Amino acid sequence: MKAEIVAIGTELLLGDVVNGNAAWLGHQLAEIGIDVEQTTAVGDNVGRIVATLAAACERSDIVIATGGLGPTQDDLTREALAALLDVSIVRDPELEAALRARYAAAGRPDFATNNLRMADYPAGAVVLRNTAGTAPGLRLPVGERTTIYALPGVPHEMKDIFTGSVRDELAERAGRGTVLLSRQLHTVGIWESEVAETLAGLDAELAGVGNPTIAYLASEGQTLVRITAKAASAAAATALVDAVDTRARALLGDVVYGVDGDTIESVVQRLLDASCATVATAESLTGGLLGAALTAVPGSSATYRGGVVVYATDAKADVLGVSAALLDARGPVDPDVAAAMAVAARERFGATFGVATTGVAGPTPQNEVAVGTVHVALAGPPGHVGGRIADGGPVWVRTLRLTGDRTRIRQATVRVGLDMIRRRLAGLPAEPTRPRAVAHADPAATVTTTDAGTR
Repeated sequence: MKAEIVAIGTELLLGDVVNGNAAWLGHQLAEIGIDVEQTTAVGDNVGRIVATLAAACERSDIVIATGGLGPTQDDLTREALAALLDVSIVRDPELEAALRARYAAAGRPDFATNNLRMADYPAGAVVLRNTAGTAPGLRLPVGERTTIYALPGVPHEMKDIFTGSVRDELAERAGRGTVLLSRQLHTVGIWESEVAETLAGLDAELAGVGNPTIAYLASEGQTLVRITAKAASAAAATALVDAVDTRARALLGDVVYGVDGDTIESVVQRLLDASCATVATAESLTGGLLGAALTAVPGSSATYRGGVVVYATDAKADVLGVSAALLDARGPVDPDVAAAMAVAARERFGATFGVATTGVAGPTPQNEVAVGTVHVALAGPPGHVGGRIADGGPVWVRTLRLTGDRTRIRQATVRVGLDMIRRRLAGLPAEPTRPRAVAHADPAATVTTTDAGTR
């Protein structure tokens, strides 16, 4: 079965609202084996809504429209559906009574007549109950093939109607023996083009079969590899995905840090928990962003000891005790300064690891140091993880050459810092290792690792 999602509302086109409904519906439909082949957004105009729905009905068995079912004059989905099917709009007395009772129960005697629009529907439609709000959904057959499901745009109301009145019906139509399963592998420290090149052979092999498939998505400075399989059962689909997962990980190596709902922060938190380890931060360039990332995950109170933001050069000496002579000779953006900051953070907070960031985020150079020059250091005890001696000794320093604006440079630096903690805890080398001899620390920018050893 082919499905299409039509999101109705000018606010979507203006960027005032992000279309999260389509993402949620796509996931729900995939779970019951229905392919979403297209998602379209259209503004609040009856003519354009009719044209969009008509085109969708020509292509698809199922069309799910979201939005435009509220009480205001720009909620035009009902009118568009009536025009599409050339039917009249009728009012349901039971819906009207329920609306009036709902407002009375809420202590709102000033019932606006516009609310009665939510009791209207195109003749021939089946009303779908909304237990989470006021605007009901609608189900309408279009010809012999297609069914339109019109759902409210308010996310929790849309989800209520879909799960209560639509999902099981669609699963029955699709055949309960059909399962579409997707899994996402999360990578860090590698460009999307590198991921695609590394997996090119596997991708070509799968393309010849058609199932499973792999696709790539660059998102938030990371590259996601989505593996999708379709099978008669969840177990069969999982087996297909597992086989491709194993091969993709073998090719990509240690740049894969997690799967599906994992974030680099959550993975680091799990590793810290498992190792009974703690971390402290000393930040200049990132201004507290690294500490914020480490504390964004539940349970971080047991693993994050604390941090300092030492933005000014003299603060690095006064607060952390970094050598004034070193700062005078080298300036604050220096790998040895980063190492000294990391060591001081570890010692002063009594943490297993100290992580430090220093660099130039821009927009202008600092003391003749180019924008995008960044040093990230991690200090820790040698042999901490499982008795293994950390590569090169207790301190790692990575020197990066990042491009992009100030925000991207700072975000990329945080990701590198988190990945260094992950690597140290997992017994991996300080920098990514891949089949290709190309060193990029973050897909947000070009990065060169000049020193992954001891400082």
